Amino acid sequence: MDQSAIEAVTESNDAPAALRGGHPAPARLVLARGIFTGPSAKVSDELYAVVKGGHAVRDRHSIRVPKGATAHTNTYFGRFAASYWQRWTTVTEVTVSALLDVTGKANVRLVASDIAGHRRIIATAVATASGPVTLTAPLDQYVDGGALWLEFDAVGGELGISELAWTAAAPEQLRPVAIAICTFNRAEDCAHTVAALASDETVLAAIDAVYVVDQGTDLVEDRPLFQQVKPAFGDKLRYLRQPNLGGAGGFTRGLYEVSATNEHADVILMDDDILCEPETVLRLQAFANLTVEPTLVGAQMLFLLNPDFLNVGAEEVHLHELKHGQKVPKALRNTSMLKKNQERRVDAGYNAWWTCLIPAEVVKKIGLPVPIFFQWDDVEYGIRARENGFVTVTLPNAAVWHADFYWKDYDDWARYFSTRNSLIVGALHADLDGKAITKDFFRYIAEHLVGMQYGLVHTTLQGIEDFMKGPQILRDGGIDALAAARSSRGDYPETIKHPAATPPVNSADISIRRASGEPSRVTLVLIKRAIAQWTGRTQKGLIGVTREDAHWWHVGLFDHVVVTDASQSGVRVRQRDKARARALLIRTFRTLRKLRKELPALQAQYRAAVPELTSRENWARLYGIDPS
Repeated sequence: MDQSAIEAVTESNDAPAALRGGHPAPARLVLARGIFTGPSAKVSDELYAVVKGGHAVRDRHSIRVPKGATAHTNTYFGRFAASYWQRWTTVTEVTVSALLDVTGKANVRLVASDIAGHRRIIATAVATASGPVTLTAPLDQYVDGGALWLEFDAVGGELGISELAWTAAAPEQLRPVAIAICTFNRAEDCAHTVAALASDETVLAAIDAVYVVDQGTDLVEDRPLFQQVKPAFGDKLRYLRQPNLGGAGGFTRGLYEVSATNEHADVILMDDDILCEPETVLRLQAFANLTVEPTLVGAQMLFLLNPDFLNVGAEEVHLHELKHGQKVPKALRNTSMLKKNQERRVDAGYNAWWTCLIPAEVVKKIGLPVPIFFQWDDVEYGIRARENGFVTVTLPNAAVWHADFYWKDYDDWARYFSTRNSLIVGALHADLDGKAITKDFFRYIAEHLVGMQYGLVHTTLQGIEDFMKGPQILRDGGIDALAAARSSRGDYPETIKHPAATPPVNSADISIRRASGEPSRVTLVLIKRAIAQWTGRTQKGLIGVTREDAHWWHVGLFDHVVVTDASQSGVRVRQRDKARARALLIRTFRTLRKLRKELPALQAQYRAAVPELTSRENWARLYGIDPS
């Protein structure tokens, strides 16, 4: 660690004064505010409010609609998630108020939905003069689904709407909350995320500290925007530098620092490369202050490149299949929130850390995350929290925009951590069936071999082999593993991405072949493709394959293909190599046989190591901090 990083570590012990105490609560707590336009021009206004019958003039907290127009907040950010508040919090009644600027007459309706989306009117008001309007709804008919929203009619003249707020009786004390942002060489993105928090005075006043944990070499503190907004935070902003310990190490640093300062403070973990909706911070914090029991409260993820699309309503993990990111039944996935609302309440198994609030009680009881560097760290922590009595709620109408996952290629060094860490998390929290696990791995590896993805097979096997080294593989926090995973892929030419216009082959020789549908007898086709690849009875010539057609059953027909990368920024060239396939197949048999034999003992080793791995002392060692 260089001298500047050491100095940053020393400064980190001087915690923000506001974080050291609690906060008296107001008579009523704001649960959500009326927002009428997004934090970026790329975001549709109709995620916030819809106006029909004329052009509206909007800013963040107010809207003006013309005579004869109607407006409603039955939108993604405009709805109040009544079902979630009734199920998980102490709130039994909610009040919504707004300040109206009336030039004629205004009709106002408080409207609700049920699990099927049926509309019903809860309360109404007629305003013939400017001033506040307040409507109230009991939260008594929403356990399985439903939401609340407002509708407005501008009758006889223009109508201005501002200061819209959903409120409830406040608890006696508000919980302190800090934000921890982990970043690695995404300095400009991180600076914009920090600036987004500074842009909202109400949100800025509600948070007690912001920790920016910079693990990179392209430093956030060097960005003009960061320096520009830094004064807005006063003494609330803490900038820390440390070695690159991945997302696990960066986010854990926030938990480590905050819990050392105030054991009663919650922490919102937030990615650096999101488009931040500041209102989401307020909504997560309000919900956490009113849950019946301490609860992890996660934001949903909207796609950054397709901003009206929801990634998934709520996720769960299938440990026995080593699969995370699984859609909860009845949840929406990859859905335009301009066209559909999530009416049903869906209960999450965990929430990813693009933005997620961790209650102080969770850290106090279960300790810090496992130092697995990257991938599955948020999954493991959510599972461990649930095993200790703390549920996770993924709160609708609270979200940030994060890079779309399907633009990332599966054949990447990150597959090492996904493979290794899925085994670690499975070993910690499930009684894995060695026979079933190795059978699944063999199937995946066979598909990759048929698809001539030899580097991907190597990366997968590398993850399994390192898992079998036991918990000591985690002693350095993942620094050596990252270097090995990235460097060793250089031995496999098909892992290299080339410009589409200048591939390392003659473009005139490329013939595009499109795929038909998925075969009905998949296992039989896999065997046929494997035999063809092994014996060389493949179609000759240089074949071009689009990303959407790059399935193993199609690619396996050929012996030399140019495949579009999922990022659409280049291509990769795969070529049949029997000698390499044979060596990898032998390695696969040996590795999986060993995994099946040693899995029970490995599970015991990892479980025994958890107290030490998640201890403050271990993390202090990784950070280079003297815990005394």
